[in-house]
Amino acid sequence: MGLRDTVKWARTEWGIFRKGGEMGLRERVRWFVQWAPFGMRTIGWGTISLTAGPLTQGRVSTWAATKWSQSSAKGLNIAIEAEGLDHVPEGGLVYASNHESLIDILILGAALPGDFKWAAKRSVMNIPFLGWHLRLAGHVPVDRNRGTGAAKAAVQAFKSVLDAGKPLLVFPEGTRTEDGKLRPFKNGAFEAAVESDAPVVPVAIHGTFSLMSRDAVDTGSSRDPNLNRVVTVRIGAPLYPIPELSKEDRIADLRDRTREAIITLKNSATPARAVAESAQQL
Repeated sequence: MGLRDTVKWARTEWGIFRKGGEMGLRERVRWFVQWAPFGMRTIGWGTISLTAGPLTQGRVSTWAATKWSQSSAKGLNIAIEAEGLDHVPEGGLVYASNHESLIDILILGAALPGDFKWAAKRSVMNIPFLGWHLRLAGHVPVDRNRGTGAAKAAVQAFKSVLDAGKPLLVFPEGTRTEDGKLRPFKNGAFEAAVESDAPVVPVAIHGTFSLMSRDAVDTGSSRDPNLNRVVTVRIGAPLYPIPELSKEDRIADLRDRTREAIITLKNSATPARAVAESAQQL
């Protein structure tokens, strides 16, 4: 993907490009106050990763990614509560998470243990410093909507991460939710898990959608008393493929059990009214 495609992706995915003309002076100032320091942190930690990562077999890159996530969340005045860390097994596994917001990767980078590899859109890999770090650290570029060949290549890339004993982080919805509800899951990561006989660890993020939905340009005012700036990450027990089933049924069964588990985890961190609303997702 070249520069033109990357710019097109940014205009589609980032609220600032879609709503820039509608923003007043106060909103523009708030946007700058939030994201200018974020950009500087990305450059700083990215530079550390790019320079020291190759000399340390990637260990510094992993450390820098965690520090970037933690410092970025703190800089945005977001508190993170992680639950269920004891559920994470050793070795290759798939972290499967719902996808509420552009800031989800910051939250998960700060909360999830292990040197996990993120299945990221290939366009993200072209973002200066951030994308360069992702490539260097061995994260997996994914071409969505590019046909069966690209899908098969993604499954093989996922499988290589799992076979190397590394965790893999995926958003099986494929893209961010537009209304806060869980979208249908794609099969790719579950096919890789079945082929590698690896467990899937369900992860539910709660709180990022209200902070920065798909159309938002920032995470809102930190002085807004009605805006909860605490994000919860709930990690469920690992789910394993059922060997008695056929391969196709193992994939579908693992996919559906994971989705149900994420809904359950998300509901347990959600107020009663939202539980009733999200029950429609089933």
